Amino acid sequence: MWKPILTILLIFTLAITPTRSNTHFIHKSCNTTLYPELCYLYLSRFTTRIGTSPRLLAQTALAATLSTTRSTSRKLVTYSRTHKMTKREIGAMKDCLEEIGDSAYELHKSMVEMGRVRSGPDFLFNMNSIETWVSAALTDDDTCTDGFSDRSMNGEVKTVVRKHVVTISHLASIALAFVNNYAKG
Repeated sequence: MWKPILTILLIFTLAITPTRSNTHFIHKSCNTTLYPELCYLYLSRFTTRIGTSPRLLAQTALAATLSTTRSTSRKLVTYSRTHKMTKREIGAMKDCLEEIGDSAYELHKSMVEMGRVRSGPDFLFNMNSIETWVSAALTDDDTCTDGFSDRSMNGEVKTVVRKHVVTISHLASIALAFVNNYAKG
């Protein structure tokens, strides 16, 4: 009675346990990015899903970036509601949230297209579109922080916004590196 159950549990455990080659693939891939520690922190939990597939690595990096971008937007909305800010800071936050929203939209389009892209005559065109959208998301993230560069801004507000936006910007950079790598084949 117990033997079949133990066998099933062993098979199930092996199926969801990351293999050494999967972990090595993620580690090696992350080391090619500008932010290897952040990359590994965000993607190492998906070693089983990614396997050793550059396509799945790029898709997962895009998904992690989009998810973090959306949660960053929610955190900044909460922050702006719970902390007293000047009119100038409120305006900068509103602009920043709009840029982050644009970034999330571009990352979403990238993910959808990445899920559809296949080898063939349109492959490079589709990959170029994805690269353009992720690059635009990076630009949006940078534009967000530009609004807080004025010296009259509260240091705490600048620090909070920068901390969150730098993370999503770095994740977008990582995703773009993996998208570029996949496009090269």
